Amino acid sequence: MSNGWLNRLPLGVLLPGVIALQGCDGPGIHDTASLLVPSFQRSEIVGFVAGFGTTFAALPDLIGMLKRRSSAGMNPRMAAIMCVFQVAWVYYGLLIASRPVIIWNIVAIVINALSVGAYLYFVRRERSRVGRQVAP
Repeated sequence: MSNGWLNRLPLGVLLPGVIALQGCDGPGIHDTASLLVPSFQRSEIVGFVAGFGTTFAALPDLIGMLKRRSSAGMNPRMAAIMCVFQVAWVYYGLLIASRPVIIWNIVAIVINALSVGAYLYFVRRERSRVGRQVAP
């Protein structure tokens, strides 16, 4: 007997929620000004948060390479390809006038350029060591 009302509980909670949503203008989020920074729209704040994560995703590879002082484990083609497409994202951000797209992709271009530069530096250094070891 006590299991009967427990089985109907989800329906009893869900049904009033659905009825309440029917009275709303729409269940979507309206892009009103942010309470934190009134000049930003909420979508821009979400864009900045999402951009932060994707922009700094390449940073651990760069930090690891700098700590190891070696190019081992780094794929410069991947960083170079990402850099090219991030330039396209900056252009797209300019076309749609999206501050988050523009700012985060400029930061990502810098990180990827540093990764490629560090890779080239360490490769040259590693090759010069090998050349010195072979020619005694």
